[in-house]
Amino acid sequence: MIEHFWLIVLGLSLLGGILSGIPVMLILSGVPVAVSFIAAAFGAFDLSFLQAYPQRAFGVMQNSLLVAVPLFVLMGVLLERSRVAERTLMQVSRLLGGSPRALALSVLMISTLIAASTGIIGATIVMLGLISLPAMRQVGVPDSTASGLICASGTLGQIIPPSIVLILLGDQVSNAYLDAQQRAGNFAPDAVTVGDLFAGALLPGLLLVALYGLFVTVRLARTPAKTNVVTDPIGPWEFVREVLPPILLILAVLGSILAGVATPTEAAAIGVAGTLLITAARVSAARDTDSLPGGTQAHAPGERRSPAWLRHVMTVTAVVGFGLVALRLSGVGRINLNAAEISLSGGSLLALAMTVLLVAGLIISVVVLTRAGVFGDALAQAARISAMIFGIILAASMLSLVFRGFGGDEWVHDLLSNLPGDHTTMLLFTLLVIFIMGFILEFIEIVFIVIPLVGPILLQDIDPVWFAVLVALNLQTSFLTPPFGFALFYYRSAAPEEIKTTTIYKAVIPFVLIQVITLGVVFLWPPLATWLPQVLFG
Repeated sequence: MIEHFWLIVLGLSLLGGILSGIPVMLILSGVPVAVSFIAAAFGAFDLSFLQAYPQRAFGVMQNSLLVAVPLFVLMGVLLERSRVAERTLMQVSRLLGGSPRALALSVLMISTLIAASTGIIGATIVMLGLISLPAMRQVGVPDSTASGLICASGTLGQIIPPSIVLILLGDQVSNAYLDAQQRAGNFAPDAVTVGDLFAGALLPGLLLVALYGLFVTVRLARTPAKTNVVTDPIGPWEFVREVLPPILLILAVLGSILAGVATPTEAAAIGVAGTLLITAARVSAARDTDSLPGGTQAHAPGERRSPAWLRHVMTVTAVVGFGLVALRLSGVGRINLNAAEISLSGGSLLALAMTVLLVAGLIISVVVLTRAGVFGDALAQAARISAMIFGIILAASMLSLVFRGFGGDEWVHDLLSNLPGDHTTMLLFTLLVIFIMGFILEFIEIVFIVIPLVGPILLQDIDPVWFAVLVALNLQTSFLTPPFGFALFYYRSAAPEEIKTTTIYKAVIPFVLIQVITLGVVFLWPPLATWLPQVLFG
């Protein structure tokens, strides 16, 4: 205890700072620096450790993988600000029957789709709370079931790829795995990519959705319907216009990664391009009479509508864009460019023509969204969210550096090595620590604090993809566990006052247990996470 006195001071100071309400970014960076200077005054810390921080920060800024983070954030914000996600949920709701179970399962289905498209917890949960909650209450779904379903469904974007959690986790697991293998004497290990993590998390994510659906089915099996919410059936053209584009967007982004034709950063760029086309086409085609649930209009008051020819151009351009992605995924249409010549072969001429149309369409999309007041606001919000994420990453790097300066990495190594049993015991202990940390910390802090400490030890004997998927499933519970579960905060802001906070806390307990069960299934059956990456990437 005396040897690790300053580590204890650092931990207690961090806990007190977090509970004080000061922004986490400032706590993670300021507290370690303050403790290090105080300890240096007593001769317990070498301040030369801090000289390595600029190089660490520069390494974060040079990491091309992290470029995908602001791109995916912009993708989600555009879908939320343009109300494409809202309209998708509204149209799917028209397909429902009158039973509470049918409505709840449909909300789960479409929220899974929206969550995978946006990946932004706050926007998804608030939207689901404003749109689906009134409909579920109207047909007789109990408030507790509806509240728990909305909170849990809104967090699915953190485990179902493409996911910002998996991108950040992939970067840290890759570095930790390389360090672990070098310690074990393997100086040429196979790289762990975000594509591996996307493939590994796909089946566990779908299993989680299936278990949510099973619980809702059993819970609402005998709940009678109060009224029928379906007014008129949705037409084929409405389905194609409102529901199909987000599906194609997910297939384009995730398919390009799993097919091995794009890196996560390139796929994120594909996602932003597709989102620009979808949102611009939707904004251009919206009519003044189009309304959303609650009586809100699809257009803002005084907003200038686009001319008819422009709306048709946007629709055609969106089709061209998805056609180009389909050509590329099929292996047709590769365009080779270099300083000396341009070589075209096979379907490349068609791909070149479609690329020119796509670039023109993207320019028009930006103009349309700017006229509608969507693009500027989306850029500003995406910049704020991205700045928060990168600020926490840089702050966590400072915490990790000071922790190592106090010998914390050696202490963690000794602690895990002295646990009874083998590496399985170490892994269980790590997952338990992450689960407890999820009650008070957000996933970004946990990833950049825990993985660099335990990864180099655990990944000497454990499959990195399996480990990463287990951590991702564990991190998802941090959004639902009181008192600092962010999903609960977002839902509280959207839920009516008659739904008490205690009701919301109780409502998420079954879904947290389902997440723990899913985590246990993946823990006991590793092929659920490792089979698909092996099939796709060998």
